[in-house]
Amino acid sequence: MGDEEVSIIRPPDTLKSKVREGGPGSVDMEALERAEQVIVNLTDDYLEWVKDDLTKFQVALDTLVAAASKERKAAAESIFQISHDVKGQGGSFGYDLMTIVGNSLCRFIEMIGDEVTGTHIKVIKVHIDTMNLVIAQNIQGDGGAVGGKLLDGLEAVVGKHLK
Repeated sequence: MGDEEVSIIRPPDTLKSKVREGGPGSVDMEALERAEQVIVNLTDDYLEWVKDDLTKFQVALDTLVAAASKERKAAAESIFQISHDVKGQGGSFGYDLMTIVGNSLCRFIEMIGDEVTGTHIKVIKVHIDTMNLVIAQNIQGDGGAVGGKLLDGLEAVVGKHLK
């Protein structure tokens, strides 16, 4: 989004490429296969984790909307923390858009400073709505053309409200 580059770090599909077979310092291949299966199983858990995060987003957004002007910064910081977690996990589990949108939300909250206006709240809500859509529609990877349109729209909203 904007001038920033977002890096998606993809963990290797297999741990086998990282270890030696046989000899000193080698790894038991059966143990390695069990470890790889644990990683695969965590991918299923990610959807549960991110749904919990989306629920936390809604609670934090409701708090932000209801907060007096002087209390909004603390509420926005709560959203920042949730977004930071989402940003860190999304790409690792094949949901690159979650990482990109989470990063955009983090950067936006950093840029708005101490005074969080009603307009800022609307932009925060658009980010959260976008993440909800990505998960509801199970948009994995970069989302192809749909993902591109989502990101273009989000970038336009952010750009409009940072002027």
